[in-house]
Amino acid sequence: MFEILAAAGAAAGEAPPAWINWLPIIGMILIFWFLIIRPQMKRTKEHQEKVAGLKKGDQVVTQGGLVGKVVKVDDTYVEIDLAKDVRVKAVKHTIGDIIPPGGSAAND
Repeated sequence: MFEILAAAGAAAGEAPPAWINWLPIIGMILIFWFLIIRPQMKRTKEHQEKVAGLKKGDQVVTQGGLVGKVVKVDDTYVEIDLAKDVRVKAVKHTIGDIIPPGGSAAND
């Protein structure tokens, strides 16, 4: 009986290499990178490209849900025509999406 306990104690005294202890943490970081961070960076880059390509006459949807046509584009601001004699000045980066010509908003 004492021999079994002594053998178990000797085996428990040997620690695994230190790099094995880091494997679960590295695995979690990789999972977060490929499932959360990388896709979000891709969406942000696509949005920045859309905003940079805004031009007069584009139909847009703001992040607040307003749908209108771009009348004037500045470095920072966009003037949007929502209805007859109703114009709104919005920050460029608050444009949520550009509606393709002949298309409609996603929730219509």
